[in-house]
Amino acid sequence: MTHQPLLLSQNNAHTPSPLTPSEPPPQLLAADGTPLAGPLVPDPAEQAERLDLIRRLGLPTSANPDFDAIATDMAQAAAFLYGFINLFLEDQTFIGLHQPPVGSGHVVISRTMRLDHGWCPEVVARKRPLPLRNVHASPRFSGNPVVDAVGITSYFGVPLIHPSGVTLGTACVTDPDERPLNQAVVIRDKVVAYGQRVMDHITRNYRL
Repeated sequence: MTHQPLLLSQNNAHTPSPLTPSEPPPQLLAADGTPLAGPLVPDPAEQAERLDLIRRLGLPTSANPDFDAIATDMAQAAAFLYGFINLFLEDQTFIGLHQPPVGSGHVVISRTMRLDHGWCPEVVARKRPLPLRNVHASPRFSGNPVVDAVGITSYFGVPLIHPSGVTLGTACVTDPDERPLNQAVVIRDKVVAYGQRVMDHITRNYRL
């Protein structure tokens, strides 16, 4: 299996925000309350079940205009540079993507990423939202290839859980800038709402 590169261009000179040691990092727990330790890769049995369901549903496995539109609406509503509708296939695959245009001075990314990169693997494993207003507040989240490659500082992601109980992937937003503590709940709730919009679209249009 050949992974497509994360970056198409890298012209972002952003300097990450400093650590915020006074804010304790969130404890990561799976849905059953088991503490998680990374880096994470999908459980093989869960991944096989996920791939089978995505195939049977007939979900798109590449860029899709409907999901691109949702990703754009989500990123703009949250005031983030990047928005993703991300299915966990052989790679993380952004069937919906919003990002700055080429020449904007920000990093332009491709549609795929390794399954163990970024913060979405945490969301898929724990099956709960992950709001990170400053990824540098915790070594666990700061030590991530996406931090170095794209210069990301804030991440808010939610799982896309099919009615069958299978987690298909995530909806998330990322940005080079830290978000204030008083905005974290508002941003999280917006991303949760757009995650539900994604699942509403899937359950209406992609059925077994």
